[in-house]
Amino acid sequence: MEAFRCNPVRGFLLDITGVLYNSSPNSLGRAIPGSIEAVNRLYSESRVRFVSNESSESRYDLAKKLVKLGFNLKEEHIFTPAPIAVRYLKQHALRPYLLVHQGALKEFADVVGEEPNCVLMGDAEETFSYDTMNQAFRVLAKLEDPLIVTVGFGKFYQRIDGPCLDVGGFAKALQYATDARIITIGKPAESFFMTAIDDMGLSKEDVVMIGDDIVSDIGGAMNVGIRAVQLRTGKWRSDWENHSIKPHLIANNLKEAVNTLLQYR
Repeated sequence: MEAFRCNPVRGFLLDITGVLYNSSPNSLGRAIPGSIEAVNRLYSESRVRFVSNESSESRYDLAKKLVKLGFNLKEEHIFTPAPIAVRYLKQHALRPYLLVHQGALKEFADVVGEEPNCVLMGDAEETFSYDTMNQAFRVLAKLEDPLIVTVGFGKFYQRIDGPCLDVGGFAKALQYATDARIITIGKPAESFFMTAIDDMGLSKEDVVMIGDDIVSDIGGAMNVGIRAVQLRTGKWRSDWENHSIKPHLIANNLKEAVNTLLQYR
């Protein structure tokens, strides 16, 4: 706890899936007990932004779902990689072959064109198939400098019905087959964390990242000088107690983490 005694916590970065709620393939999902209270307390007593690699739906749809689950939060406080990915594609004159969830297609409508010169991958869920992966492979195989842009790079995520493969494994398969470069937009990139921190008017030394992913949430934050708290919710695995990445704190859930950290303001 020394990391929090020495420097007050003035702002919070929260992951969403596995921290606020657990997702479900056939419903809105389920709020994790205590998380609604914790978010309310952060809005009243501190500053908070939500940083998620969510790529299966738009920010608007994600905010709408969270409100239906009982969260009192603002859409503009949610940061997802899709808008940043669109800016990157435009800046580099990239026309992607899209391998994303149907719910995210509208996010990339402005950058799709004929003769794709890269592949953009997100959490496509059922859109991942032999046919779609092979189409992506064929696009990359024709390029002199094949490029895969990923929205996040997770190994897996946790749903109510069990763990699910995330985009990282699919991207690695295409990279193996084509020797493509991979550029990841979203966590654990420093620029993604900083976009949300800057929006709070704080520096990275002022904030703490709270997440359920030991690599992209915790390791990503700590690698760039942000304090990090690992939760025992979402994709948490008990063997992470002995992981090489050592968070500043491990808490049972968001409510416990917030109650502890708000003592250091």
